[in-house]
Amino acid sequence: MSSYDPSGTEPGEGDKPSFDKQPPSSSGSPYDSPPGYGGQYGAPAGSGSPYDNPPPGYGPPPGETPPPGDPYGSPYGTPGPGPVPGMPPLGGWGARIVAKVLDWILVQAVAIVVLLPFANFGKQDGWVGSAWLGYLLFLVYEGLMFSRDGQTLGKKLMKVRVAMLADGSSPTPGAAWTRASVFVVPALICCGGLWWPVDGLFGVFDKPYRQCIHDKGAKTVVVSTA
Repeated sequence: MSSYDPSGTEPGEGDKPSFDKQPPSSSGSPYDSPPGYGGQYGAPAGSGSPYDNPPPGYGPPPGETPPPGDPYGSPYGTPGPGPVPGMPPLGGWGARIVAKVLDWILVQAVAIVVLLPFANFGKQDGWVGSAWLGYLLFLVYEGLMFSRDGQTLGKKLMKVRVAMLADGSSPTPGAAWTRASVFVVPALICCGGLWWPVDGLFGVFDKPYRQCIHDKGAKTVVVSTA
């Protein structure tokens, strides 16, 4: 005869425990959800998880709203707003303009010296020829110098350099030649001296990186080396 009594007491020690009466686990097991992670499947925003926010220095500059669809505020979808944390401050407009003028004078002087045996500078044709050669030499000069370390002679004197917006490195060859081409080719083809004021003024109003059109095309920025 069975001795089971449904009204009896709980099973004693050694008997099989009842699973429907077990308390929630708080054993400190490494498989439990860490505090602040909002459960076993992830961390809701604002939970205190280290993954809630990007590292310090990433994100849009103070007071600015990131563009839709880009949580980091980068115009090119790269981590950080660019320049990245730790990059030197942006180069000043005075230094940038003086550096460009010095480079242009240097290249034009070379063009005149090259053409001197062949052109008559007593006539307008001689000066027009030297200007055209100067455009082409300037394109090659900037492309080669920027590919090397981001600095022309003028930029070295004025303590500024061209850097990739994404990570602050020296321009890639593609970026260097793109930057030089966007600056020179429109002026060479059709716009003459009108293109450069338009290109430069674009950078004056660009926020927050002061990029001229040639910087936009190459995804570069000018920073200080001082």
